[in-house]
Amino acid sequence: MQQLVPFVRDADQGPHDELVDALRAAMPDIDLRVHAEIPAERLSEPTVAIVDGPSAEQLSSMPNLRLVQSTWAGVEAVLPAVPDHVAVARMIDPQLGLTMAEAVLAWTLYIHRDMPRYARQQRQRQWIEHAPVRAANRRVGILGLGALGEIAARTLADQNFEVAGWARRPKAIEGVESFHDEAGGGGLGSLLARSDIVVNLLPDTPATTRLLGAESFDLMPAGASLINFGRGPTVDDDALLASLDAGHLDHAVLDVFATEPLPGTHRYWEHPKVTVLPHISGPTSTDTAAIIAADNVRAFLDHGTMPTEAIVDRRRGY
Repeated sequence: MQQLVPFVRDADQGPHDELVDALRAAMPDIDLRVHAEIPAERLSEPTVAIVDGPSAEQLSSMPNLRLVQSTWAGVEAVLPAVPDHVAVARMIDPQLGLTMAEAVLAWTLYIHRDMPRYARQQRQRQWIEHAPVRAANRRVGILGLGALGEIAARTLADQNFEVAGWARRPKAIEGVESFHDEAGGGGLGSLLARSDIVVNLLPDTPATTRLLGAESFDLMPAGASLINFGRGPTVDDDALLASLDAGHLDHAVLDVFATEPLPGTHRYWEHPKVTVLPHISGPTSTDTAAIIAADNVRAFLDHGTMPTEAIVDRRRGY
């Protein structure tokens, strides 16, 4: 009999038939079933589950789980739903890295080539030309040099931007200046102070909540801009709006928010210095994610092997 692997997804998020089909195609030797389709008497069988939308109710119904494979890169919503004794593997997908790097490059170019200013001029019917800044003279800072941040930094460096990055520990990336907060590392403040465009790719953890607030924005050069493709709680919304209103920061491209969807009454929607995106910078790639999840699940079922690099450290939150 094939081994049973549940597919967990909160009912409020609706089905994800495309991903289920891709997972079944990637592991035809395994009995993948949507949780709601599993008879109650069989819920003690699974030792591993694939999670595409956390459901504490579904996960707690399976007492013998040892591993949860998430299809998401971020796990801040997944961890609270998974019992403490169960290991959680986040999705590390090279295609996701490429997709995110593409988005970082696109929106960095959007700010670099003054698109927000030209959009404002169009609304005012102004025909004014501005001299472009060379990429080599534009300083971009990446917050977070993990799997996503490293490829984003390399992509920007390949386009001749002056790139630096900040991470918890020292990182060595060719063409990218590295800042960190270990002894003598220079730290976050130094990264912010030298960056014309700051790109946030940090996860949502207790250490990153409101990390980008009034003090951080004051450290950034006058006229600098922010791109937030990490997580919404990293940014203090009131402080960001105050800095934009005061004219210190020039523009913010925001793809993630503390509350999603962004409430219709939020000031961001109509603010002339804010670009609102509906969390589209780094979507899960269904076909590649299914293959990676299937390989990790099969290795665990066949040999008890955990996907070590993807296992989340609950203390750090990633």
